[in-house]
Amino acid sequence: MSALADRVKNGDRRAGARLMRLVDDDDPRGLDALEALYRGATAAAFIGVTGSPGTGKSTLVDALVGVFRARGERVGVIAVDPSSPRTQGAILGDRVRMQGRALDEGVFVRSLASRGQLGGLSASATMTAAVMEAMGFTRVIVETVGVGQAEVDIGRVADTTVLVLAPGLGDDVQAMKAGIMEVADLFVVNKADRDGAKETVRDVELTLRLLPQPEAAWERPVLQTIATTGEGVEQLTEAILDHERFLAKTGEAEVRRASRARLELEVALWRSVRAETLRRAGGEQELQEIAKKLALRQTDPVSEARRILERLKRGL
Repeated sequence: MSALADRVKNGDRRAGARLMRLVDDDDPRGLDALEALYRGATAAAFIGVTGSPGTGKSTLVDALVGVFRARGERVGVIAVDPSSPRTQGAILGDRVRMQGRALDEGVFVRSLASRGQLGGLSASATMTAAVMEAMGFTRVIVETVGVGQAEVDIGRVADTTVLVLAPGLGDDVQAMKAGIMEVADLFVVNKADRDGAKETVRDVELTLRLLPQPEAAWERPVLQTIATTGEGVEQLTEAILDHERFLAKTGEAEVRRASRARLELEVALWRSVRAETLRRAGGEQELQEIAKKLALRQTDPVSEARRILERLKRGL
């Protein structure tokens, strides 16, 4: 697997895609290669883009990629899509929505399934980002599933989190309920040529004034864009770079990267424990048999979970 790691370090796109697939599938070969790549890799700038469906997140991400590419940066995009309830695979990848970037060697787009996780952030996202870093991408943009009513993990992962809103969708109210208002560093009212855009900007600004702010905090701007034409995207890019400079100056950049590292550790631990638990429980087939008994009310989930935990304890 060291050969695969070497190819990834050399920027081999096919090797990178293969490693991302292995990691997403929890394949031990992929995890071994990732281990070899992780140490000593240069961390990329990490941007999170989130918001409810219909706000134009994908179009805005595509426009951002164009601006960063024009500035000479190599950009990786991780699109966390809704997953099929049957296959757990991504229903619609942003690779379909970003076909215009397919021939650009400086852009790599990867779709991941959310697999029903709270916050719309795939457990594989941080590991996929690590592969992109090893391939030499200087910036990684993660677009998460629009989950307006749920707390999101993107704030733990991204250096800069962008919340995308749109007029007429009630996104500001949804965001308040979700708590994302406290996570986001930048607010973007996209589709700003539509009726109600100014009112949406005003509502978000008023809401921000009501939230408690520590001293010397970053003043979170509310920007307007029309992603389909590119209007306002340069200003958004500058705001992202301003925020990155603020993080570096205040030392918050290290704090956020430590938070991301903690999440990566939790994900790796969770995957290892889950794999070992499945093995001790007898594998997927035995779990399916237990599920059938549960459905027939012949047993209960608490007792079965305790029984599996006892197997784990005996193996320690």
